[in-house]
Amino acid sequence: MKAIDVVANLRNEHYVNGIRPYMTEAWRVLRQDMDHLIIRPQEMVEEMDRAGVERAFLVAAKGEGWELPYEDVAAVVREYPDKFSGIAGFNPWQGMKGVAELARAVERFEFVGAHVYPHWFRRPPNDAIYYPFYAKCVELGVPVQMQVGHATPMTFLPSVAHPITLEDIAIYFRDLKIIGIHIGYPWTEEMISVAYRFPNVYIATDAHAPRYWEPRFVDYLRTRGSRKVLFATDYPIVGFQRAMTELTDHHLPEEVLSRFLRENARELYRLP
Repeated sequence: MKAIDVVANLRNEHYVNGIRPYMTEAWRVLRQDMDHLIIRPQEMVEEMDRAGVERAFLVAAKGEGWELPYEDVAAVVREYPDKFSGIAGFNPWQGMKGVAELARAVERFEFVGAHVYPHWFRRPPNDAIYYPFYAKCVELGVPVQMQVGHATPMTFLPSVAHPITLEDIAIYFRDLKIIGIHIGYPWTEEMISVAYRFPNVYIATDAHAPRYWEPRFVDYLRTRGSRKVLFATDYPIVGFQRAMTELTDHHLPEEVLSRFLRENARELYRLP
């Protein structure tokens, strides 16, 4: 069964050269080979084909003082239009300039959604600093992904994004599709409760290999959450093959697996 991975990372020279010295320890904790961080798009495509991942969303991520340019992701999408889609990261401190850049990514580069790491900006997701970006996402008709849970392994950042903070956003922006990524760990139960309560809140499984998913989360995915959870790896944090292989250990019914791996993403992001 083919999969759509809604959170993956492009590791090119621009990204690797932008890594700050204080970030290297975090990469070591994640068992990333600091001498071989660059991964060519063709290598990714080959890994995707072996694992059965038909499409991956590449995040043009932004942090505090660093970013992966939209143009880098757009170039890879143009080269492999049947394999990749772009996701536009944003920095709320850029204000309306950042809002305009987000619109450019969607309208010019045809990116399919937005993305934000609240921990990097030391403001919870329901802080008003993000609201112009949420409003623009509604106007553009694209979902927004945001990291919820703690900021591990970035021990120099505060964990500001408890899943419960998504409630305010879901109430004030009822037409905004919100995806809590990183499963909300270690507050997974809280993430489940928010997704269950609000029809416009979803969960993505990136950065956490299936073997470590909590039983309560697997039960939610298998039952009430079958239409609310999206497959994601945060590649290369979790490899495509590893995610697909470990997923089989949960013995999900075929109809649940189909929605989780592909159909939920296809519908939410309005893919052909």
